[in-house]
Amino acid sequence: MREIVLTVILCTAVMAVKAQYPGYKLLADPSAFQTQFATASQKTNTIKSDFIQEKNLSLLAEKIVSKGKFWFRKENAIRMEYTQPFQYLMVINGSNVYIKDSQKENKISTKSNKLFQQINKIIIDCVNGRALQGNDFKVRIFEGSTAYLAELSPVDKNLKTFFSHVNMIIEKKDYAVSRIEMHEPSGDDTSLQFVNRQFNTPLADALFAIR
Repeated sequence: MREIVLTVILCTAVMAVKAQYPGYKLLADPSAFQTQFATASQKTNTIKSDFIQEKNLSLLAEKIVSKGKFWFRKENAIRMEYTQPFQYLMVINGSNVYIKDSQKENKISTKSNKLFQQINKIIIDCVNGRALQGNDFKVRIFEGSTAYLAELSPVDKNLKTFFSHVNMIIEKKDYAVSRIEMHEPSGDDTSLQFVNRQFNTPLADALFAIR
């Protein structure tokens, strides 16, 4: 089960300089940003995009780069389809998760595992913007020239064993999340960049079906 949980974390997708990030300045009062971001998130019902995933592991000199397709539908449905350099599929629909690779497939209900349920919620919340609300994270907002950086430090001690913090890059032009960075306590990290994004296009139910 732990291996499956880690797989979900790494799919979604550098140690942080806690005092500051190059090119960004800490917002003393992020209320205006939070209002604009919440408004944009409420208007986003679906997302379709390509993605580029980069994984930095301390044991490897070069980063691992993967590419694929991404779909999101409000409230809680995600499909990630890896196409390069291997084929891999993950579907999250409500409390159910489906994972398939070239050798096997797994169907999981997060209702049977509280930690898995929390991680499932975090992945969804990072995409739809709800991660900046509630009490799951301690949040700090930084402003750059073209984007905001939201630093999310987990409060739950169990989640802290999986990652030290999550960073969300939010574009100023549309207040949409363009990049998610998940940092592990070991110093390894995985980033997920969304490119060629399309918002509020119709998505078929079959994309999120778990049979």
